[in-house]
Amino acid sequence: MTPGNADQRPSADSTPNADSADARPTLLLLDGHSLAFRAFFALPAANFKTVTGQTTNAIYGFTAMLINLLRDEQPTHVAAAFDVKGKTFRTEAYPEYKANRMSTPEEFRGQFEIIWEMLTALGIPVLTIAGYEADDVLATLATQAGAQGFHVLIVTGDRDAIQLVDDNVTVLLTRKGVSELTRFTPAAVQEKYGLTPAQYPDFAALRGDPSDNLPGIAGVGEKTAAKWVRAYGDLATLVERVDEVPGKAGDALRANLSSVVLNRRLTEMVRDVELPYTPEQLIRQPWDREQIHRLFDRLEFRVLRDRLFETLAPSEPEAESGFEISGGAVAPGTVAEWLAEHAKAGARYGVSVTENAAGDPTAIAVSTDAGAGGYFDVVGLTPEDERALGDWLADADTQKAMHE
Repeated sequence: MTPGNADQRPSADSTPNADSADARPTLLLLDGHSLAFRAFFALPAANFKTVTGQTTNAIYGFTAMLINLLRDEQPTHVAAAFDVKGKTFRTEAYPEYKANRMSTPEEFRGQFEIIWEMLTALGIPVLTIAGYEADDVLATLATQAGAQGFHVLIVTGDRDAIQLVDDNVTVLLTRKGVSELTRFTPAAVQEKYGLTPAQYPDFAALRGDPSDNLPGIAGVGEKTAAKWVRAYGDLATLVERVDEVPGKAGDALRANLSSVVLNRRLTEMVRDVELPYTPEQLIRQPWDREQIHRLFDRLEFRVLRDRLFETLAPSEPEAESGFEISGGAVAPGTVAEWLAEHAKAGARYGVSVTENAAGDPTAIAVSTDAGAGGYFDVVGLTPEDERALGDWLADADTQKAMHE
């Protein structure tokens, strides 16, 4: 699947997800550029090279983190967003935006493309939108999904994403490389900054951001910026009443007011980008087992491959006890229809259950001695699917050979 191609999708402190018992679907959103760069700088490039000379530290770190997230958070839907080359509306408004960033290290070149290849093999869409940053894509999907009742998890190293936090959206902020994450809920934002998530971009505008080349105010640090936002409620009110701010800090604020207002405009994430996917179309898809084998052979990821295969249900379960699996994934909401067509009385069936590291079923594969088969992603099953599958499994009139 190519980045941004919607045609192939169906309609339809870091701890494990506290809402895992919630019946709501969970959308996992990955800030691709942010996470890949953090992985690159967290793992020494010299220790991650193939025999052909390909550096793989960013790919390895990104994949390792993704495996942990899929295992711990059990998302029903997932997507990754990446920045695009070229101008964005932010660089049009402020040409110096991110102009201080160093050029891409030579060892990093080529790793983005392989990360995209890996995500594609895992059935995870990659989204890139010209004129916008990955932040804006994630903000749009999070806003849409939250309104539709999803639990949304945004994984990023960019603190600006904190502005998206609400009762439906949690930000997992990378704290150390990509191995440690801080979970930001509305309560956690309040505890750390003394602000609401909606106030965070006002605070960020006053603080400035060296990583984005957004200037701060000399003599004004995070404590003063947060104090002003709390005192005045928001930046717009502070600007209206700027003459009331006392002392040298007030003088500095008045002298830098235009840059603060511009910072605020650039810090605000766009929540209405036109996208090729809707949140419900991002439901987890079958992954290409053979493509992953080929890719990981090329990258020499032996241990990581074992971890991935332990975490994910096999997309094409291997033959067992004379049964062959010739079908693919059965789409959520169609299990009863599939069983009515394929589960005939008098046939013999092979049933294979795949579990994750915690021992929870993740997929159930069904094959017949006639060669027909398919598999059911447990996470994506609807209540109607579960009833239909449960009734069929309990039916004593069909012979079933159970595996795993």
